[in-house]
Amino acid sequence: FFGVGAFYRHSELRSKNHCTMAAAVDAAAAEAVDTITITAPDDWHHHLRDGAFLPTTTEHCSRQFRRAICMPNTTPPITTTELALAYRERILAALPEGHNFEPLMTMYMTDGTTPEEVRKAKATGMVTAIKLYPKGATTNSNNGVTDIDKLDETLLAMQEVGMPLLIHGEVTDSDVDIFDREPVFIETIFRPLVAKFPDLKFVMEHITTKEGVDFVMNAPANVGGTITAHHLLYNRNALLVGGIKPHFYCLPILKAEVHRQALLAAVASGSTKLFLGTDSAPHLECDKLSACGCAGVFTAHAALEFYAEAFDQVRYCQSNWGRLN
Repeated sequence: FFGVGAFYRHSELRSKNHCTMAAAVDAAAAEAVDTITITAPDDWHHHLRDGAFLPTTTEHCSRQFRRAICMPNTTPPITTTELALAYRERILAALPEGHNFEPLMTMYMTDGTTPEEVRKAKATGMVTAIKLYPKGATTNSNNGVTDIDKLDETLLAMQEVGMPLLIHGEVTDSDVDIFDREPVFIETIFRPLVAKFPDLKFVMEHITTKEGVDFVMNAPANVGGTITAHHLLYNRNALLVGGIKPHFYCLPILKAEVHRQALLAAVASGSTKLFLGTDSAPHLECDKLSACGCAGVFTAHAALEFYAEAFDQVRYCQSNWGRLN
């Protein structure tokens, strides 16, 4: 779950660094164990933003992770190979001195993304994947794809060169309830895509529903998924009960408790099809706390601690009820 790069076939990038973090241990073992040393983890979904954000976001991200897949929905978006490489240089320039961190770059798919651009990006060895945002699905997605069926040649080129497709898996139809956008996307878009391109690697990012878990877990080996800490820790009550809590507003939106329990069970299963993806998404306070606030939960400052809290919930549930339903 914490990422070794197998799905992306970047085994040569496997981190050899280690980090030490304080361990939450049972009282009986407290005298014997007070630290755990783990392989430094990767984050397979991170929003560093750009410009003035970078000194802060790179510091938080690189303190917890040794590699991160950097999302391309900046302003303006990273739609070409040249833009991806330039963004990588800005990220590296913003890193605090002494931080060992490698940004893995992505490219933003548009209606105009060509097979030639895919091959060009792959040839650099520095563009790890291409991101599909349905137009209007989330922050800075207005340049996203309007009809994925018109990009068959581009997807075929990705399949041929081994370029994974990272997917924000929600429809944007106005007649679909916001809490149903993920299941509808799976049935109307994602499942047909997997059938059409059986050798293309797909990542369903930030899975939030039981339907999403079931789809990824039962899909062929070329389909994986990421899960955020905040979707493991919170359900929609955190956002809506007792008043609107804008810091819990994200897309995909927090779901009902039955879906959170499905996510917890999935990460506890040990499946290699699931990996850590924080989807840490910072915004200016004036944009987050407004009459029309931005979607995104910033978790980079304590990402591993949040995941540890989620796994501790799994341990508690398993010890008290035997298993997670």
